[in-house]
Amino acid sequence: MTVHFIGAGPGDPELLTLKAQRLIGSCPVCLYAGSLVPAEVVAGAPEGARVIDTAPLALDEIIDEIAAAHERGEDVARVHSGDPSLYGAIAEQVRRLRALGIPYDITPGVPAYCAAAAGMGQELTVPEVAQSVVLTRTSMKSTGMPEGEDLATLGASRATLAIHLSVRNLLEIERQLSPIYGPDCPVIVAYRVGWPDEMYIRGTLSDIRDKVRAEKLTRTALVFVGRVFEDHDFPDSALYDPEIPHVLRPKPKS
Repeated sequence: MTVHFIGAGPGDPELLTLKAQRLIGSCPVCLYAGSLVPAEVVAGAPEGARVIDTAPLALDEIIDEIAAAHERGEDVARVHSGDPSLYGAIAEQVRRLRALGIPYDITPGVPAYCAAAAGMGQELTVPEVAQSVVLTRTSMKSTGMPEGEDLATLGASRATLAIHLSVRNLLEIERQLSPIYGPDCPVIVAYRVGWPDEMYIRGTLSDIRDKVRAEKLTRTALVFVGRVFEDHDFPDSALYDPEIPHVLRPKPKS
């Protein structure tokens, strides 16, 4: 028996990996976070499978379901949104499974920030503008941020920021980042990426809060900040430059 932690991607069932589809379709028990994972994602569970929305359950109740499946010798598809490695809340589940001696594995999924970039038709790393992406969040009612991971510290790099779980904290984002990026720095709020009602709200650090408030968005959104979202006359990447040879494209002989 194995617990399969499965990244379901941001919401679009077509963004499931082939491995994720296979595992969901083969496990007699399927636990999924229904507040973030559409029912269509787990619709491929076997006929008669025990399919449970874990959104209303506490951690102990989830582990009890897994332990009961373990006693029956049944594999479990534990389906999470996005990729389990990023704000997936699997660390505490894994800790419990290790203590109980229950084997597990992890199948990656499409992260929301990647799906959002695709939806925007946008590369997040543009030559001479930004070559780094910082994945972070802010501290509200959830787990606090460790020392040194505040927005002002991370933003000092002026990298592209993908700020999770923070759409209700836009005032603090503006306060910490405006002195670094400038109040006119582009901000894009990506709402329910991969769902039928997905939305992209574009603004700046100085006006994005009012625009989001007008749409009454309070959850399931990702906040992007960075100058890559402006139009730039940037140089082509060196990757395909004929004057810069590499092992797969030697410089032509003169």
